[in-house]
Amino acid sequence: MATVGIVMGSDSDMSVMSKAADILERFGIDYEMRIISAHREPDVFFEYAKSAKDKGMKVIIAGAGMAAHLPGMFAAIFPLPVIGVPMHTTSLGGRDSLYSIVQMPSGIPVATVAIGGGANAGLLAARMLAISDDKLLAKLEEYSCEMEEGVAKKDARLSEVGYKNYDK
Repeated sequence: MATVGIVMGSDSDMSVMSKAADILERFGIDYEMRIISAHREPDVFFEYAKSAKDKGMKVIIAGAGMAAHLPGMFAAIFPLPVIGVPMHTTSLGGRDSLYSIVQMPSGIPVATVAIGGGANAGLLAARMLAISDDKLLAKLEEYSCEMEEGVAKKDARLSEVGYKNYDK
């Protein structure tokens, strides 16, 4: 049974939203990924949003571009956390998506990551789930240590070879 729903309005969002899926897989979190357009197939959207909690979902990650209604519409229906992922757009570089997602009315919160921030959406969902899962929390703490070690290795390499030879 999926714990996280990853939903995008178009397959053009797949490259960003797949990063959320990769993070969830890394931590062993069950998810399902769907392409559902709130505008083009509203009945499918409403059925999915209304039934997600009963299907065992604890978090929904919704990616959207331009008008970016998908995350807010989920937040209006799904009573648990919704994470919005604004997509980069050609017209306004994703600022339109970002503003549409973060400017939700009082009482309808959507946690929002950076434009194109699929990986951080996956990590935020994992952190939300880790509130009640000590094993997942331990995995997240291990992940943080790995990131710290990775930066230390890069710094040591920079000190060793200098910036002019760093990429060689």
